Amino acid sequence: MTHEPLEAKVAERLALWEEERVADRLWARDGTLWSASGKDPDEVAGWLGWLDLPDEMGGRVDELEHLARDVRADGYTRAAVLGMGGSSLAPELFSRAFGEPGMELRILDSTHPDAVRGFREWAQSARTLFCVSSKSGSTTEPNAFHAAMSDFAPALDFVAITDPGSSLADLARAQEFRAIVDGRPDVGGRYSALSAFGLLPAALAGIDLGRLLASADSMAEACRRPARANPGLRLGAWMGEAARYGRDKLTVLTSPRLVSFGDWAEQLIAESTGKAGLGIVPIVGEPLRDAPDYADDRCFVLISTAQEHDTERESLSAAVKGLGHPVTRIDLEDAYALGGEFLRWEVATAAAGVVLGVDPFDQPNVQESKDATRRLLDAYGRDGSLPAPAPSVAEPGVAAFADVAVLGDEPVTVDGALRALLETATAGDYCAILAYLPRDPDIDAALQEVRGSIGREIGLATALGFGPRFLHSTGQLYKGGPPTGIYLQITAEPRRDLPIPGWEETFGTLISAQALGDLESLQQRGRRVLRLHFGQPEDVPGQLGSLMARALPVATHAETR
Repeated sequence: MTHEPLEAKVAERLALWEEERVADRLWARDGTLWSASGKDPDEVAGWLGWLDLPDEMGGRVDELEHLARDVRADGYTRAAVLGMGGSSLAPELFSRAFGEPGMELRILDSTHPDAVRGFREWAQSARTLFCVSSKSGSTTEPNAFHAAMSDFAPALDFVAITDPGSSLADLARAQEFRAIVDGRPDVGGRYSALSAFGLLPAALAGIDLGRLLASADSMAEACRRPARANPGLRLGAWMGEAARYGRDKLTVLTSPRLVSFGDWAEQLIAESTGKAGLGIVPIVGEPLRDAPDYADDRCFVLISTAQEHDTERESLSAAVKGLGHPVTRIDLEDAYALGGEFLRWEVATAAAGVVLGVDPFDQPNVQESKDATRRLLDAYGRDGSLPAPAPSVAEPGVAAFADVAVLGDEPVTVDGALRALLETATAGDYCAILAYLPRDPDIDAALQEVRGSIGREIGLATALGFGPRFLHSTGQLYKGGPPTGIYLQITAEPRRDLPIPGWEETFGTLISAQALGDLESLQQRGRRVLRLHFGQPEDVPGQLGSLMARALPVATHAETR
């Protein structure tokens, strides 16, 4: 196993990009770079506003830091971001990577009633400022979160981060929020880390915005260089050519402090490249394996800070490189270098779109699940209940819902249904666990163990997403990307439901509709998916582990390692 042909392909790509002046054309907003996608070049170019952010946001540092100082002076000790996807993942990274002496910052991006209830209790225990973050202002989840928090918090406790003229901006003015902070309409959510969506939460957390943007400015200058000396184009050529060469499982290894960077990059890469049957599959947070156990559909990125020495991941990256897997290593001076990494990876992802021939700025299949959810909620409003499909097989405490047209004969046991799903695995596939559950430590650990079992027994790359969060991230890849995914959806009855003030639906109804809509969308596209529904979330760790032990090992249709 060797990657010399890949290195040659990357070198050829970079030489071609120098000849075609790709760096100059990118910064000149030349939409014809993505002409192979079939999209109107002017339409594509209309989403390149993120290139301006390192410079433009330098002029807004005083505005954002002044707001943060005023909030702290008024006695607020906590800040909350109510958002999804691009509105939440950069703030989550800021909350975990820096440790600056600002306000405690937390993110709510789950509609599970247990998660929302716990978040409400945290927010009520000290004076909390709520950032309602939504580009369009019409995103279901932030609107539901706002309703849940405004039930006890006055309008002065809220700030809207949204695009000018949005419905959220109108609401904020009508209710007299503390502030409205504008985003840029020509910057998509997953490219918005260096916009107000990322930087206001960063300022509230006490992060030095000037220092963060200085790193981004430096990277912006580097990304104007010709392709072979351009860190963004080099990474993008490597990612894109690796995918074309069959190594489309981009495995991101991060040091502990940067774990959330993997989640941010996962959305950027998956939602940008996963369409038209193509895509790069980011693998983040996966349990580590012995180096010989990784299949030849992998490439690896190791990213860490100088303050951390993660010998386990460093040793693994050296070992897989020695076995011929492509490996890129990125060493950051400190957490503030993330400002530059945001831009490097944004340029790289846009460049990978050039290689793959896709538009990296749209998300055509995300709407499918939203539409399916809306239809289910309309049915709930009409009938008083969600449509309830019959399970394929049920046992005490768990039921399985399978599409026999895809997975084969009607299962007679739940572990048999799980085995049938996993037996569809062939070389080059991956398995994603889609958990519509609260993200508590026991559940997270159990799902990671399932990932590890699947990886050890079948050799597949594995992903884990919590719904509905992943719908705004990897959901685009799962529906629009290559048909190489195997999906295990896991749901459970909430411990106790929670009303959404002013809404007909409850949070329990909302997340159930989102899970069913996601399942419907995957099944309509012929994806290999199985839903396991448990009695309560706390039942999942024990019962799922037992099911997995009975379902494995499986007989796959082809060698996967």
